[in-house]
Amino acid sequence: MRNVTLILDDGSRFSGKSFGYEKPVAGEVVFNTAMTGYPESLTDPSYAGQLMTLTYPLVGNYGVPPFTIEPNGLATFMESEKIHAEAIIVSDYSYEYSHWNAVESLGDWLKREQVPGITGIDTRELTKVLREHGVMMGKIIFDDEPDNVPEAKYAGINYVDKVSCKEVIRYNEGVDKKKVVLVDCGVKTNIIRCLLKRDVEVIRVPWDYDYNGLEFDGLFISNGPGDPDTCDAAVQNIRKAMKNEKLPIFGICMGNQLLSKAGGARIYKLKYGHRSHNQPVRMVGTERCFITSQNHGYAVDNNTLTADWEPLFINMNDGSNEGIKHKKNPWFSAQFHPEAASGPTDTEFLFDEFVNLLK
Repeated sequence: MRNVTLILDDGSRFSGKSFGYEKPVAGEVVFNTAMTGYPESLTDPSYAGQLMTLTYPLVGNYGVPPFTIEPNGLATFMESEKIHAEAIIVSDYSYEYSHWNAVESLGDWLKREQVPGITGIDTRELTKVLREHGVMMGKIIFDDEPDNVPEAKYAGINYVDKVSCKEVIRYNEGVDKKKVVLVDCGVKTNIIRCLLKRDVEVIRVPWDYDYNGLEFDGLFISNGPGDPDTCDAAVQNIRKAMKNEKLPIFGICMGNQLLSKAGGARIYKLKYGHRSHNQPVRMVGTERCFITSQNHGYAVDNNTLTADWEPLFINMNDGSNEGIKHKKNPWFSAQFHPEAASGPTDTEFLFDEFVNLLK
């Protein structure tokens, strides 16, 4: 166990031990307050370019499930085909694991995928620093290699382009099935599962692909990493699709932001983002409140929504936007994750609402 140091941009230093792959890394340091779900979070493409801090102190005790692939090409227990986070930072790593579905330890998985993991960090104190200062860039260096310092870059990089598929992929093809174009900005596997469970054909396209010449019944815009302002090509394609005012459109997370930009709204960066399984949101105009899973660092500015749009959900903690809807056309979105692997599933009904709109 080599000694490592996490160095933040403000000069804060945290000492720990390496339990994953041994290489120095740099990225945006973020925190996640979920108590479970590290296999799903690590493989969530939305964490690309980030050093993921888990505030729950005990991590690794239930190991890692097998990386099996289903006949449709989707990973059975993961949210993508590999780990996307640059590193994981924990307080107390459990070297012994026990779970009916585990086949290896978290440390062994990280080593196999060449992703660093560090333990012994006071993650509560680190989280306090990030909450007070805001999200910062950080570097993990090995104490016996003090001159091997990586360069940290995040702002302005198009991470969506890095994680999106490179060609069109079709799932559940059928002559009589409703067809949904899924714009892959870094889609989580469970989003595809939720659509397939409702027996629609999914046409998965790269983030900048112009799908408007295809035949389809609905448009879905996925989650993804980084700054939505780097994805103008996706916004322009959405605007083309919106010329058909009867076309159902549904966006999740990054999809909420891109749909909002296509509708004329602006995006801003949150101080430290929403990354947890317990974010309360209220459906606007009702007393219905839901507990949601979230993973985003940017938000839609409600004050910039044009007259044709209105907020659909509001965050009960900070009042930020959690979704929008068009006042006349079948277009809506959620900033949180209704598919929510690894939970909660309070809002999966939004997939039913979208599929029911398909004509």
